[in-house]
This record gives sequence, structure tokens and C-alpha cells, in this order.
Amino acid sequence: MQPRIPVPTIRRLPGYLRLLREAAASRMDFISGTYLANELNLEPIQVRKDLAITGVAGKPRTGFAVRELINAIESLLGWSNTHDAFLAGVGSLGIALMGYGGFREYGLEIVAGFDIDKNKIGKTFHGKKVFAMEKLADLVQRLGICTCILTVPASAAQAVTDRLIAAGIIGIWNFTPAKLQTPDNVIVEKVDLAASLAVLSSKLQARQAKLI
Repeated sequence: MQPRIPVPTIRRLPGYLRLLREAAASRMDFISGTYLANELNLEPIQVRKDLAITGVAGKPRTGFAVRELINAIESLLGWSNTHDAFLAGVGSLGIALMGYGGFREYGLEIVAGFDIDKNKIGKTFHGKKVFAMEKLADLVQRLGICTCILTVPASAAQAVTDRLIAAGIIGIWNFTPAKLQTPDNVIVEKVDLAASLAVLSSKLQARQAKLI
């Protein structure tokens, strides 16, 4: 069985993957743990611990085999193959996410959107068609989709989540500020935009205070 990976390590793996892909694009065959640590502002020992989970061992004076490590991280994260996903809530944020092609690099492809707005149903944004919520359960079953990105208003988040779960969705990427109530078998990953903005604003305020 694959060992349980600590969440902090999981959060760092995409950073390693980005640097490794850049190295591969530059035709580098090997990369050092020290280089990765410096680029990501980490301690070298932390990098070694994180990458040990991949099963790829670094070589003295040479480092890690770039392509081998890319493949191992992609496999650990489930990014070796592209997984299709739906999006619920085709507002400004939802439309922007539907148009973001970078998700494909991380094994995610948004294939359709869902909304209750009759002015959006039937329309296509960035090549993705918008369906009525009533079509959700049927399309989940027909296409075998298990993941949905949630970008509805916070007031509707729980009601829509209930519909997603009833339709067979077991993975929800939550872009709303709502705290969702879900069964134990449903995985929810929350993107806290407000918290991230608060950190940025606080750091900017501190930086500007030093300039006064």
C-alpha cells in the first residue's frame, strides 16, 4: 500500500514539479536537492524528506534524475492521466476557471459547466457548454465524473453541494467561503481566497509602513 503522505508535503510537491519541468525543458538530466531548496526557500533536509516519499533516490554529486522524479511526483499526485471535472456556478470566476488551460498540466480538464441561470444554460464558454443543474446527475453517470469545482454564491453552496453528492460527485474543489457539510466519503478541498488576500494585504501594509 502507498504510505500516507503528509498534507504539507503534498502542498510542496507541485513546487518541485514546476522546477523539474523547467529543468526538463532546458534539457537538464539531473537536478540537485540544494537547488530545489534554494528556489523554494526550504531547508535541504526538508527537500530530501519530501522527495524520499517518491522512491527516487538522489545520487551524490549528481542529484536527482529529472525525468524520473517528474514521473514519480505526477504518479503520486494522480496527475499522470487527465481527469475530467465539472464546474458548478458559471459566474465570473467560474468562466475564468473554465478558460484556464493550465489545469491540463496538473491532470485536470473541465469538460462542462452547470448553472441555474437560463441566460447561461446552452451557451459555451471557452469551448465548454453550460447545462442546467437538472442535467447534472445524468451526465455524472454517463461520463463517470467524480470531481466538481464549486464557484456558486456562498448562500447556495450547501444546497448545490447536496445536489452534487446526490448525483455521485465525491471530490469537491470549493472556491466559496462556505463551510460545507458532507459525508465522510466525500473529499472537499477549500480554496480560501479571502485568507490569501488578507496575508497579501498585511504584508503590503507592513512593507509600506517601513517606507514612511
